[in-house]
Amino acid sequence: MSAQQTSSDHQSWTDDLPLCQMCGVGTAPNCTYGPDGKGTQSHPNEDGHFRFSSEDGLYLYGVFNGFDGSRVSSFVSQCLTAELLLGQLNSTQTDTDVRRILTQAFDVVEKSYFDTIMDALAEKASLQSQLPELSPQSQKMSERLKELEQEVSGGAMAVVALILNSRLYIANVGTNRALLCKSASDGQNQVLQIGRPHTTENEDELQRLAGLGLDVSRLRQAGVIAGQSSTRRIGDYRVKYNYTDIDLLSAAKSKPIIAEPEIQASQPLEGVTGFLLLMSEGLIKALEAAHGPEQANQEMVAMVAAELAQQGSLEAVAQSVVERVKRLHHDVYASGRQRAAACSRHEDMTLLIRTLNYTLADGALTPTQGGRIYPVSVPYSNCPSSTSKTSVTLSLVMPSQGGTLTNGTNTASNLDEGTNTSPTATLQSGTNTQATQSSSSSSGDGGSLFRQRGSQASQPDETGRVPPYVDFTQFYRLWGSDHSDVLGSQGSSAGLGPQ
Repeated sequence: MSAQQTSSDHQSWTDDLPLCQMCGVGTAPNCTYGPDGKGTQSHPNEDGHFRFSSEDGLYLYGVFNGFDGSRVSSFVSQCLTAELLLGQLNSTQTDTDVRRILTQAFDVVEKSYFDTIMDALAEKASLQSQLPELSPQSQKMSERLKELEQEVSGGAMAVVALILNSRLYIANVGTNRALLCKSASDGQNQVLQIGRPHTTENEDELQRLAGLGLDVSRLRQAGVIAGQSSTRRIGDYRVKYNYTDIDLLSAAKSKPIIAEPEIQASQPLEGVTGFLLLMSEGLIKALEAAHGPEQANQEMVAMVAAELAQQGSLEAVAQSVVERVKRLHHDVYASGRQRAAACSRHEDMTLLIRTLNYTLADGALTPTQGGRIYPVSVPYSNCPSSTSKTSVTLSLVMPSQGGTLTNGTNTASNLDEGTNTSPTATLQSGTNTQATQSSSSSSGDGGSLFRQRGSQASQPDETGRVPPYVDFTQFYRLWGSDHSDVLGSQGSSAGLGPQ
């Protein structure tokens, strides 16, 4: 069964596929801020996603970032499953087999998509050939051309995760991102970015395009190709079929913008504790615009870990993280400070979280049970190319009174937000911008993202109160000495402190 054949009845067959219960998705629509700080949505949401599981231990996840409409992202999110979940994959296949099937699936889906718009493209070409002739029908023809252009335009970027035989495969096309956070056997927490975005900042992509005869210096200087920063994308017929009409791409010997996924070496997941994140470009760009790109991965992982510690639902975790990024982005814009100009708008945002042997919180935590989050600002290095370790201050889940807490040092930051004096934990991160997989690690009692919280919460007394978190005895003593005259005139029977 081809993807094209299934696209007409996808509403029935994909609804019958079992959703993965170890996964949660959070989303937010695009937003443009006005002078008053209020946001408005400038176009319908163009992102898409899927999250399926099968009885034979196969799991499939994807996040799709559409542009110029949602047609392509919707088509791919529906039809890619037909190329991967209808018996093509099984536990007996080798890594080579899996990589071949993934690559073939992307190729078939894009070809199927172009088949669906061929009639519209033919009509568009016919009308364009007639348009120069002045006639009473010219206006109607122009309007029809606009409708057809809207119908056939658009494309999508994709990041797809496949778990088979306890191994993780990531297939990436474009600028979405995959992060794997896992607790290592030595007690450190590692954050791995699997793959690099396909842009003109990717040296491997520039070498590929140079091999087709394109001017690398011009590509690097332009940054954007036919309206998008990605050098790989699904759909977008203009750069696939009319690239010779685009000055930047006209010298290419063959199609320079492709939909072939880059598939990284599989990651073993046996015994791994942690989580996998799939993020759309809009989510990544919003966080990077607000706080800079240097430690965006570590900050995203810290937010997810914090929400996992207090939420009982993965759906709630993912949505809370997206909302936190949205608030960070808006607050930077409203501050009018250094990064405000870069935060005037953000695109659609999607976050998919898949836990790996990770136990969720009970979902009903109070401050006495150790579930309160104390967010803090995250310092960044001013030298993104540096390979030295930098200190990243993360949000920390406060333990119960029976637990322990080790505070990290709130290091100097190039953020222009104020210093937060909340308890913090420190993550030591190693950055290497040239590597395909960037990693970071944390250690120590205060740095573990996976540290178990204390289980013994403070119990209420007979009046329903719990012991205070802060000892106000010194405050009340000083306050009493400053107001002794007033207290003396009112009588000393009124005790200090809350009654």
